[in-house]
Amino acid sequence: MKAIFDERQWKHDPKHFMANGSVLPNPEQPKRIEILKSAAEAAGCIFDAPGDAGMGPIAALHTAEYIRFLKSVYTRWRRIEGAGAEVIPNIHPANRTDSYPKSAIGQAGYHQVDTSCPIMEHTFEAAYWSAQSAVAGADLIAGGERGAYVLSRPPGHHAYADLAGGFCFFNNSGIAAERLLKAGMRPVILDIDVHHGNGTQGIFYRRSDVLTISIHADPARFYPFFWGHAHERGEGEGIGYNLNLPLERGTGDDAYLKALDIAFERSTAFGADILVVALGLDAHIDDPFKGLAVTTPGFARIGAAIAGLGLPVLFVQEGGYVSDALGDNLAHVLQGFSEA
Repeated sequence: MKAIFDERQWKHDPKHFMANGSVLPNPEQPKRIEILKSAAEAAGCIFDAPGDAGMGPIAALHTAEYIRFLKSVYTRWRRIEGAGAEVIPNIHPANRTDSYPKSAIGQAGYHQVDTSCPIMEHTFEAAYWSAQSAVAGADLIAGGERGAYVLSRPPGHHAYADLAGGFCFFNNSGIAAERLLKAGMRPVILDIDVHHGNGTQGIFYRRSDVLTISIHADPARFYPFFWGHAHERGEGEGIGYNLNLPLERGTGDDAYLKALDIAFERSTAFGADILVVALGLDAHIDDPFKGLAVTTPGFARIGAAIAGLGLPVLFVQEGGYVSDALGDNLAHVLQGFSEA
């Protein structure tokens, strides 16, 4: 299987994030690249670097205002007397229609939905090349590849059109789907991360040209809390084009595969001819976030089931954090898909 990764993605190295009122070590570490890349290569992936398709594919989903913010805020932040080493917001607007401030502090609150997306010196560069990797992966599929893997890091599925959140800055899976749509394909985004793909849902929620599906731990008591509930079906033209399949905490392989069958049924009804899989590996039983209980052999079953749908598939890396099983989980997904 062909795979895409750019070395500049190593440069994003956040040290902290805030959760439960505490400042904690950031789990979205560069070490994830080392583990995931080695595992993908062991599963038969051959990596290439992406070309530079420019800002156009990113700006097709993200506002110019937001892109400018991501590109400039760190430099502006460092001019603030006493500012921390990373951009972390401490105030947020009540509504997206509230006034847009001039200060870096105010704009951080406007464009960062939570405290788990700190921006450092090289964040924009790494996020840009993570998105370019997704674009290159989409181009491989549009060019006739049956399957491809994109090691996008930082991940993307919590990023809205003008909001970073949950370790995510540019919505890589969404950018890839938009690229495939413009190539004349009919894409489904299937998000199998343990956390709901709220940014992806938000971007496409009023659209009918991309079907968005997310299988995740029930957000009633789990991040992202406010989004990902079963009643969220889309709005306006998008009603019926968003499907959330929240699962009870601790759900294992068999129940997960049943949810996947529902996702496939909806994808077939949509007339999909390409599947973009937002590939979170954090549904594993030993992942640090402890949301679901999929086993490593279960990930092989997931990969094989995805192959059974008979569509070209672009795997775009989302979550999955440092644990002894992380590499094996990726290898099992990719091998399950390839061997099926």
